[in-house]
Amino acid sequence: MRIICVVGRSKSGKTALIERLVPELKKKGLRIAVIKHDPHDRFEFDREGKDSWRFKKAGADATAISSPKRIGIIMDVDHDHSLEELSVFFDVDLIIAEGYKRSKYPKIEVIKKGHSPLLRRDELIAVVSEEDLDLGVPRFSFQQIKELAEFILTNENNINFSP
Repeated sequence: MRIICVVGRSKSGKTALIERLVPELKKKGLRIAVIKHDPHDRFEFDREGKDSWRFKKAGADATAISSPKRIGIIMDVDHDHSLEELSVFFDVDLIIAEGYKRSKYPKIEVIKKGHSPLLRRDELIAVVSEEDLDLGVPRFSFQQIKELAEFILTNENNINFSP
C-alpha cells in the first residue's frame, strides 16, 4: 500500500492542495483514497437529524450508510488508528493522508507564506509553498499541481512508501 502524508500548519492549504492533487493523479489512472486525521476529535461525519446521526446518538457502536455508489461508516474505536490500521479498509493504489506528521510515511509539507517549516528536510519528499524556500527537497507552488503529481509518479521508486 502506497501512502503519502500532506502535512502543514492549520489553514496552510493542505485540504485545497489535496482537492487539486487527487484529480491529477486520477487522470494517470490511479485509484485514490484520502484520510484526514483529526487528533482533536471535532468532526461530525453526518448531519444532525439524519438517520445515521440519530442511530449513533441512540448509542449504536457503528452506523453505516450504503448506496449503490458509496458506503460511509462511523464507528467507535478505542484508540487513534495508525495509517497501517486504516489502510486495510481501502482497495486503492495510493492513500493521501492529511496530517499524520509523526508517521514514518513520506511527507509533503504545505508551508503558508510567512511561516516556518514544521518538519526537517530528512522527513520530507517535497514542499508546496509560494515562498522561495530551499529545504533540500523539491519545491512546488500551488499552481504546479500537475508537476507535483508527476513528481510523485516518476519518483515512485525513490519514495519509501512502506516505512
